[in-house]
Amino acid sequence: MSACIQIVEGNPHLRALLSWHLQQAGYQVHQAADITWAQETFQRRQPDLVILEPELANESGLELCRWLQHRGSPLVLILSARTAERDVVAGLRAGADDYLKKPFGMQEFLARVEALTRRNRKRIAPASLSSGDLNIDLVQRRVRYKDEFIDLTPQEFSLLYVLTQAEGSPLTRADLLRRAWPDAIDNPRTVDTHILSLRKKIEDDPRQPSIIQTVRNVGYRLNVERIQARPEPVAAVPSSHIA
Repeated sequence: MSACIQIVEGNPHLRALLSWHLQQAGYQVHQAADITWAQETFQRRQPDLVILEPELANESGLELCRWLQHRGSPLVLILSARTAERDVVAGLRAGADDYLKKPFGMQEFLARVEALTRRNRKRIAPASLSSGDLNIDLVQRRVRYKDEFIDLTPQEFSLLYVLTQAEGSPLTRADLLRRAWPDAIDNPRTVDTHILSLRKKIEDDPRQPSIIQTVRNVGYRLNVERIQARPEPVAAVPSSHIA
């Protein structure tokens, strides 16, 4: 099955040209000209590779790049006329897997795409993330704790997923905003509100949380010791004590 590619490029002529060459090479191609369009297309198509122009009209394509990292981490190829080292570093730190400077030759472009899609075929994305009694199904986006499914909102799901990924390490509110939220948000109280909501659904006593712990002057952590704990086996009663 051919790889699915999304092109996010503000220049309609370049977008059409790249699309044509990729289709001729056997790829499935979907186009977008801005971030909103790109996000909607991505949600519907779930492409394997996103080709991104970071200098979109009145928008930063790097924000889309960061947003994509919370959506299954597709491979990202940046195409940019900005050639300074700081621009390349910024693109890679935003989550891009490769950075191709404009102008570029079509053969080099196709070779970069081929290399990335080949890499994508080799990596196997996990279908779920588990820690003790907690299981997070990344395909169905469902959470099961102690063999019971928990009904979470999409944002609560992302927040719990990021906490679980940290494997018990504390994360600051800024870390959680950057990794669990699709859009740039500066208000740390947003994290507190969603943590409270998540605790109401997963904790035995939300007023005394034991699973999602507050780390003073830092943020929050998932208490992996708590969710991995198993009840102590009941000691057998000596036969001489049985009536």
